[in-house]
Amino acid sequence: MKIRLLHWPLFVILIMGLISCTANKELRKKQGEAKRNLGEGYYRKGDYSSALREFIESEALYPDDPYLHYDLGLTYKAKRKFDLAVKHFEKTIELNPRYGPAKNALGTVYLEKKEWDMAIKYFKEVLNDLLYATPHYPLSNMGSAYYHKKEYALAEKYYKDALNVDPKFINAMVGLARTYMAMGMERLPEAVETLESAIQQYPEYSQLYFELGKTYTLLHERKKAIEAYDKVVELAPDSPLAIEAQKEAQNIRSHW
Repeated sequence: MKIRLLHWPLFVILIMGLISCTANKELRKKQGEAKRNLGEGYYRKGDYSSALREFIESEALYPDDPYLHYDLGLTYKAKRKFDLAVKHFEKTIELNPRYGPAKNALGTVYLEKKEWDMAIKYFKEVLNDLLYATPHYPLSNMGSAYYHKKEYALAEKYYKDALNVDPKFINAMVGLARTYMAMGMERLPEAVETLESAIQQYPEYSQLYFELGKTYTLLHERKKAIEAYDKVVELAPDSPLAIEAQKEAQNIRSHW
């Protein structure tokens, strides 16, 4: 009994040390989450440098937060630092293997890197998760990957699958129209139909008119092509897309 009593102060010190360590760890976690929340606010405003500063400080406080690494991946992607984005999305998946948004985002980074097969790998992983709430995103992304691989039949399939989930998903509409354009003259009327349907739903979206102008140009319907390009300029004056549309319209006029 005396021996036990001699060790009692040491036991108390150890317990107090463990409590203090746990409390300190919990405090750092809360501080890290607060920094992450602040960074997310900057990210939503498009201030990626300020967001990155907060995220890096958050990582120093709480490095095992999967959602922080997801935020870091998104921010590095926005800053076009794709290898760093890959690193942090992979860390997110390591910490939370079921976090589908990180897998989809990782696939989009591989799209940016033009590594189509790697992109498809991650999109398929997302689609295998039956609980994933927004499958039209990875479906449309799959369409994009196959479009760039020039496997247009598969691209068409996945874009249509995306539209079956969300008939108003603009990315899939544009991608499907581009796929029809790539498939040859006989599919151009379907491209027009797809774009005109999209314009009915999104009449202020200038990209749709630009794609329509390209389609009418391929169909040699010059007047309609010029009208579509002029609409781009009307909707988005002084934008890079409007400048490109002006060039395309002028090129048609000069050869008419």
